[in-house]
Amino acid sequence: MALPNNALVLVVDGRKMLFFRNHGDANQIDLRTESHDERQDRKDRDIKTDAPGTAAAGATGADTHRPAYSETDFHQQEEDLWVKDAAEELKKRALRNDYDALAIVAPPKALGVLRKELHKEVERRIVCTINKEMSGRPIPDIEQLLISETAAELSE
Repeated sequence: MALPNNALVLVVDGRKMLFFRNHGDANQIDLRTESHDERQDRKDRDIKTDAPGTAAAGATGADTHRPAYSETDFHQQEEDLWVKDAAEELKKRALRNDYDALAIVAPPKALGVLRKELHKEVERRIVCTINKEMSGRPIPDIEQLLISETAAELSE
């Protein structure tokens, strides 16, 4: 489906959240930045408070090897929370009827997290979902990606 006039476009990853509005029409996409936000990346020492835990030794006590539990990926947790915040923002906007059509551009991991969090009103408005990292790209590249993706959908 083509991207209609006034459609909302979300470009998100674990660090950036960009909202654009299509001021063009289905034939000529013209994205204008509506809002953008970037999360500050924190160092490991700022996120975690302790070393990973260890498993208890066997019942006989003969085994002195105590394997450590795998360490939580705190950076991934923060990225997931960031993407969930984007889903919450989409929900608020949908319930305010701020947009009728939505295009989402996100890398695979972020898109997976986002899909799990989307409200049914947001899902109903999605016209295009693109599985690609574009948060660091200029607007013309994002416009071209949307044009090529919507053209590919129309030709199928």
